[in-house]
Amino acid sequence: MSLRHLIRNNKTLGFKLALWYSGFFFFSVLLLFVLTYFFLYHTLQRDDHRVIKTEINETASEYKQGGLARASSHIKDNLLKNEKFRKRSHFFYRFAQEDNNTVKIIFPHQWAKFELSTLETVPPGEGKWITVQSKKEKHEYSLELTSKRLPDGNWLQVGMSTESRLRVLDRFLESFMYVGIFLLLASFVGGYCFSRWALSPIRHLIQTVRTIEKGDMDARVPQPKTYDELGELVRLFNSMLAKIQTLIQGMKNSLDNVAHELRTPMTRMHNIAETALRSENDKEKYKEALEGFVEESDRILKMLNSLMDISEAQTGVMNLDLKEFNIKDLIDPVVEVYSFLAEEKDLDILTEIDDDIVLYADFNRISQVLANLLDNAIKFSLPETGPIYVRVWQFDAEVVIAVSDSGKGIEEKELPNIWDRLYRGSINQDGVNKGLGLGLAQVRAIVSAHDGWVDVSSKSNQGSVFSIHLPQ
Repeated sequence: MSLRHLIRNNKTLGFKLALWYSGFFFFSVLLLFVLTYFFLYHTLQRDDHRVIKTEINETASEYKQGGLARASSHIKDNLLKNEKFRKRSHFFYRFAQEDNNTVKIIFPHQWAKFELSTLETVPPGEGKWITVQSKKEKHEYSLELTSKRLPDGNWLQVGMSTESRLRVLDRFLESFMYVGIFLLLASFVGGYCFSRWALSPIRHLIQTVRTIEKGDMDARVPQPKTYDELGELVRLFNSMLAKIQTLIQGMKNSLDNVAHELRTPMTRMHNIAETALRSENDKEKYKEALEGFVEESDRILKMLNSLMDISEAQTGVMNLDLKEFNIKDLIDPVVEVYSFLAEEKDLDILTEIDDDIVLYADFNRISQVLANLLDNAIKFSLPETGPIYVRVWQFDAEVVIAVSDSGKGIEEKELPNIWDRLYRGSINQDGVNKGLGLGLAQVRAIVSAHDGWVDVSSKSNQGSVFSIHLPQ
């Protein structure tokens, strides 16, 4: 990954995520270092103080047994034993009178770089820790010592330089700087690579959108194998594209069908008008022409209104006047109206309705659904086939309205297509009771707008049963 590539992508989400990740990682490591540094510092300091206390107790014990000479001999013996391991004294020793005047300092030349004269100005105290700074400011280390009163009233002070402790801390700091720089670079590069891998579905999505902008509606985002949020987003996006493509294709087919359907009534209206214009002051011809115009315009308006209703329902913008009502108040008036049409074909419409079924829906829209189903049942039923039934019952949290007839039925191969707009099956193609092909599409659209669903079962020459399932 080159520097030019990073500069070119410094505004991408992947670069920003990598930057945030590396920054968070660096500050986390920095915080860990600070805590470790202070823990190490206090641990080393505690160990030094423990060693100093042990040494001052041993030296005070020797002093108690033989005075200053015995204590000095003990100190020199210890120095000889450790001579092969260190070149100078590890401990600082000072003997002082009761008034804090210096009696003796062991090997004072080794501690000449410290301001030892300040010790006579600082009152000693049992267990009290005293810090003596270096004469030169460039030396960051100091002399730490503690005091102990001897049996004769004099003072013994033993201490150690912080030089070895600070050198350990300096090496720790130096090591952290090298390791920290490496970790910072590694975290940034790793974070950038990881973010690019994690955001690959987003890049594929962007590329797919660009492809769709060029007119290729078949483009899809490659489906990731993961099941995280991005994977779910890709699945939903592809599903949305499929639905949009289906809607666009449906709109195209609908427009083609509408154009085809409008051609016939418009041609008929044109012929009617042309015939009327050719007649000379014939009022009957004019009246027939106007009646033909009204009939054809009603047909066109009915088709367009049905298409508008279907589109509104499918897009979720249909306004529903929802209210609670008894289902009998809806069924009885519609059945009564269509009973007159059924009588013209010597058909009966019978109802079977469970008592006290209450529905929360748009009264007029559901009436329209029932009217469409009854209209179809009357069209495709014959007197000898038996009556038309309207049955209503409640099942769990649903209200089911079923309209059944004993007519010619629907062929099995046509069942998946009967809900499509402007579709006419073989029965309509016979030329009998030819409709617009929008009734069942309108039924399904209105029921779907109520969060319900429709079903049909039919066999050739055995009739059909259309069922409406609505949430109560």
